[in-house]
Amino acid sequence: MAALTKDQRLTLQGGDLGYHVAANASGKTVTMSSALTVSAVWACISRSAQAMAALPIDIYRKTAAGREKLSGPLDDLIGLSPNSDQTPVEFWEGMLSWLLATGNAYAEIDWINGRAAALLPVPSTQVRPIRNTVTNELMYELRDPGSARPRVIPQREMLHLRGWGFGGDEGMSPIRWGTQSLGAAMAADEASGKMFGSGMQASGVLKSNQRLDDAQRGQLQKIMESYSGSTRAGKLMILEAGLEFEQLTLNPDDAQMLETRRFSIEEVCRWFGVPPMVIGHSAEGQTMWGTGVEQIFLSWMQLGINPVLKKIEQRIRKALIPLREQRDTYAEFNREAMLQMDSKAKAEFLRAMTTNGIMSRDEARDKLNLQRRGGAADDLMVQTAMSPIDMLNERI
Repeated sequence: MAALTKDQRLTLQGGDLGYHVAANASGKTVTMSSALTVSAVWACISRSAQAMAALPIDIYRKTAAGREKLSGPLDDLIGLSPNSDQTPVEFWEGMLSWLLATGNAYAEIDWINGRAAALLPVPSTQVRPIRNTVTNELMYELRDPGSARPRVIPQREMLHLRGWGFGGDEGMSPIRWGTQSLGAAMAADEASGKMFGSGMQASGVLKSNQRLDDAQRGQLQKIMESYSGSTRAGKLMILEAGLEFEQLTLNPDDAQMLETRRFSIEEVCRWFGVPPMVIGHSAEGQTMWGTGVEQIFLSWMQLGINPVLKKIEQRIRKALIPLREQRDTYAEFNREAMLQMDSKAKAEFLRAMTTNGIMSRDEARDKLNLQRRGGAADDLMVQTAMSPIDMLNERI
C-alpha cells in the first residue's frame, strides 16, 4: 500500500484533527494544541521526549560469550536514517511526543525484500486501530488528508507504540483523561492574564479632603507622573492642600493566583509522570540543588523514562526484526548515555567497572571515545588489596 507523502505527514502542531475533547467543568475546551499553551504540558512532553530521543540505540545479538553489536540495514534504520527526511533524534523525538501526548505513536513501515527500509511517521490523530470481524486480526484505519475514504493498513506495515493502558489496542492519552486538570490550568492562566490586562497594577492612591474638579484632577495626574518610573526612585514628593498618598499592596495570591497556578503545575506533572523539578518547578521551600534533587532525577529515569524505553525496544523487536531472529536479536537504548553530562558519576561508574573485572580499561576508553591502547589495557583487572599471604608472589 502507498505510504503517506511528505506533505501529508503532519507534526504535533497539526494534532487537533479529529481530537477535540468535550468541554469540562472549567468551561475550557481542551484540545492538543490548546493543552500545549500550558507551559507545564509543553515542558513535560518536550523534556521527556528530548531526553529519551537523545539516547543512542543499537541492535545486538546474543552470543555464547555474551552479545555482539550488529551493523546492517536495521541498525541504520533506527540509529542512522529512519527515512529520507529525518535524523534518528528527530524521528524518535516526534514519535515520543505523540506517545506522551496521545498515548499512541505510529509510523508506516516500508518493507523491501523482507527488510524494513523506512519508517514514515503518521499523526496519531489520523489512525484508529480496528479488528477484522472474521479473523480478529489487528489492522489500522488511516485517514489520509484529502482522501474521501480511509485506508486500512495491516499490522505488519505499522510500527505502533502504545502508552500506558489496560492492555487494549490503544494507549491512554493524558490530555484526554486529564481534561479537568488541564482545563483548570488553562482557566487559571486566562483569568490571571485578564486580571493584568484589565489594569490591576495601580501602585497607590492620592486622597484629598476636598472636592476636586476635572482640571485639578488632570494637574494632579501630571504631577504624579513626574514621580513614576525607576529613574525617579527616591525623589521627594511635596503634598499640600490636605493631599495624602497611600501605597497599595496587591495580595500576590489574589492578583496572580499563585497557589492555584502552582498546584496546576504539580497536577499536570502527575498526569505526565514527570517530577516538577524536571521542568524547573520546585515545591515551596524546596531547593533546586543537592543530593535530594539528584535522587528525584534518578527516580524519574527509573520509573518514568526506563519503562517507555523498554516498550520501544520490545516493539522494535516484535515489529521490525524477522520472527526467526527475534530470539537472539534485539534493540537496546544506551541508558549509560544519561551519565555523559555528569563527569563525576561517569568516572565513578567506569572505576567500579574496571577495578571489579567487569570491564577492561580499553572498554572504558571506548565509553569516552578514546583510542584503544591494546595489550594489557584490554585485560580484565581486579583489586587485590586483600589477598591470601601465600599468593602475594603469584600473578592473578
